[in-house]
Amino acid sequence: MNWSEQTRIIVAALLVLGYLALCAGIYYSERRKRQQALRAAAALRPAADGAQPWLVGYASQTGSAEQLAWQTARMLHTAGVPTRVAALSDISLDDLMQTERALFVVSTYGEGDPPDNASLFATKLMNAKQSLPHLHFGVLMLGDSHYVHFCGFGQTLTTWLRRSGAQALFASVAADNGDNQALHTWQHHLSHLAGTNDTPDWQAPAYQQWRLAARHRLNPDSAGGATFHLELEALNDEATWEAGDLVQVLAPADQERPREYSVASIPADGRVHLLIRQERRADGTLGVASGWLTEQAAVGDTVDLRLRPHSNFRLGDNQHRPLILIGNGTGLAGLRSHLKARAAIGMQRNWLVFGERNAANDFYYRDEIEAWQKQGTLERADIVFSRDQAERIYVQDKLREQAEQVRAWLAADAAIYVCGSLEGMAGGVEASLTEIIGSAGVEQLIQQGRYRRDVY
Repeated sequence: MNWSEQTRIIVAALLVLGYLALCAGIYYSERRKRQQALRAAAALRPAADGAQPWLVGYASQTGSAEQLAWQTARMLHTAGVPTRVAALSDISLDDLMQTERALFVVSTYGEGDPPDNASLFATKLMNAKQSLPHLHFGVLMLGDSHYVHFCGFGQTLTTWLRRSGAQALFASVAADNGDNQALHTWQHHLSHLAGTNDTPDWQAPAYQQWRLAARHRLNPDSAGGATFHLELEALNDEATWEAGDLVQVLAPADQERPREYSVASIPADGRVHLLIRQERRADGTLGVASGWLTEQAAVGDTVDLRLRPHSNFRLGDNQHRPLILIGNGTGLAGLRSHLKARAAIGMQRNWLVFGERNAANDFYYRDEIEAWQKQGTLERADIVFSRDQAERIYVQDKLREQAEQVRAWLAADAAIYVCGSLEGMAGGVEASLTEIIGSAGVEQLIQQGRYRRDVY
């Protein structure tokens, strides 16, 4: 072995050790956060005088509702009100029967469906007739008015509670994405209930200045929308994140409504990578955020951006499980971050099922994917191009075709991560999984945290 080969091996080993050190730092940081949360939970137990705690339930797909539920509980606790915080799927009928006051902070998945950590509550409790005349409740509904069924699950929960005989403490509060006034209304109700006015406004983390360091189009001759790879560098504080996390971006033309994008890189890359499809309206004008990021902003310009942990799409307890990664279009971003993280630590039981229009023009990150296949990081890769044959084929069709393999991977304790479009792909994937393992099997995966989704 010559010196150049030895140098390359040493450098590669140092890079791996560096990434492992970074992962360890993130792990211990997250462990400290979990320990702090446990301490906070202990502090929110019933008061010594035996006063009945208020129940604070949350249904959260991306973490926002969970965060607000904990802020709600801490505010009540500060005012001397004991509380218990739990995901909706961890709340039983007995819990509701033994509770006099409950506050629910719930988001909506897609067009009116419950988030994954509320699915058991929705299917087992809300599909049955209950009698809860003793229960007094309040609901904070988080949603996005771009969807037809704005705050759909929150509305359904409110209706179910009323039909069960529960009594509303106040009208349910609907918070559109970025609607601070709705949060102020929620705080006002809490202050009134807790009998205190000494409550600070809830402030989201501040946006930081990032520099648009690189941008190039990945599909220059595609018949579909223009899709771009972007790289951003933090200008101020050192930034860190985990595979599966999101960023929120404020475009200059709309400083009130942040746009969220899946992060396509890991901290070892040194930059936040994004995969963005340029939106064009029917009249030809560009989308506010995607148009600015992909065309109007110049490389070198600053971007108002903040990182957002996405606990439901992080690996968490699935770190050492085999992974089935399923997505389409720009959904490859969230899957790419997981594959990068897996490659860095030598986890090789990964199966990618990805779909786009044409192989010639829409095979994003092809060199990386093929390299991962050669290196063994990708044990399987099924890349599906819907328009390369007379009959259109999508990722959900590939899953049905590989049903036996899907069952074998799941029997080996694999977890499934889905990233991409809500319409068509996400629903189609769930329908295919239901055909393969049954609705009870899908429900079990959700309850075990082995079926995670980041869809839009």
